[in-house]
Amino acid sequence: MPLLSVVTGCYNERDNVVELYQRVCRVFAQSLPDIDFEMIFIDNASTDDTVDLLRDLAHRDRRVKVIVNNRNFGAVRSGYHGLLQARGDAVIGMASDLQDPPEMIPQFVAKWQAGYKIVLAQKMTSEESPAFFLVRKTYYSVVSRLSDIELVANATGFGLYDRRVIEDIRQINDPYPYLRGLICDLGYERALIPFTQPTRKRGLTKNNLYSLWDVAMLGITNHSKVPLRLATFGGLGVAALSLLVACGYFVYKLLYWDSFQLGLAPLVIGIFFIGAVQLVFVGLLGEYIGAIHTQVLRRPPVIEKERINFD
Repeated sequence: MPLLSVVTGCYNERDNVVELYQRVCRVFAQSLPDIDFEMIFIDNASTDDTVDLLRDLAHRDRRVKVIVNNRNFGAVRSGYHGLLQARGDAVIGMASDLQDPPEMIPQFVAKWQAGYKIVLAQKMTSEESPAFFLVRKTYYSVVSRLSDIELVANATGFGLYDRRVIEDIRQINDPYPYLRGLICDLGYERALIPFTQPTRKRGLTKNNLYSLWDVAMLGITNHSKVPLRLATFGGLGVAALSLLVACGYFVYKLLYWDSFQLGLAPLVIGIFFIGAVQLVFVGLLGEYIGAIHTQVLRRPPVIEKERINFD
């Protein structure tokens, strides 16, 4: 009997983890009776009673396995570590906020059994804020245009990954991967299943502006050098423009020596403009240096505090 691993990260999801477990169990019992499964929860040091609920689930069902982190290591590192702990023939990664419907698992398995190594849920529409959905869609479009590889638009990472894919990811050993781009970089043929993402019904999202920006920059710096080259071209363009303006002022001054006064306004505007361009380019360069710094440190994705049912 094949074994599937369902891996989900959580942080302060006391209102959702029990329902998620029940829905996953129902899907396997009703639609996939010939497939065994394990469900791995990796908790990012929740401050509510999420861990207590997970301990209770693990006590009642040994298919439930729990990892509790020492601290909140972030969704990227924690989710990546969770995937590497799975022992199934295929691994299903999903969020614990119920925005990734467990009822799609049979569709993933059908595509996997048809020979696909990677099966991704593609968010075509969403019940979230239209403005926020538009921002996400625009970001994926920009990253796809900048990237050296073809990325899947509107794929959140919710999907199925064959054991061979997981082992390839393990061999790459990236301490801080952009998983959505990494699986595309591997080159396996992918199956895409469109879905409408439901809105979060209980609890609050744990993503803030900083975490969203971090993931956005991770996607760009890990898979494209185009921004660095644009910075170079932009610098050359600004230098050429400055030279033309300087030549224009010089000629104008020669022609109207007595009446033309430069004034302070053009100087102040020019200084602030050049300063702003430099700061943007320095910040962009800093993002790439930060990515290199993370790779050089080679810290483990997480430090575990507790494991349950992994014997």
